Amino acid sequence: MASPNESKAWELQSKDAKRSLAEDSYDDCTSCRVTGSAAFIGLGVYSYYTGMKNLRMQEKTIMQSATKYKMGSRQLGIATISATLVGMGLWRAFN
Repeated sequence: MASPNESKAWELQSKDAKRSLAEDSYDDCTSCRVTGSAAFIGLGVYSYYTGMKNLRMQEKTIMQSATKYKMGSRQLGIATISATLVGMGLWRAFN
């Protein structure tokens, strides 16, 4: 069992940590936000465009292959990754 002095010290450390975390609210500059969000959105658009282009180029090979992952699931994967990146860019811009 901790002595009364040790428990008081623990409470003070806990309060200090909470106060430090509250004071440590970080806010980006506007140019950092714009650059970061533009990078994510640009990467999302680029990955969608190039991914779909590559799928169209490889469609015949994909359809003839023995894999169970045909065009639909691959398109869904590319769209999901792209939408996630664009969503991250939008979140970065407004939060």
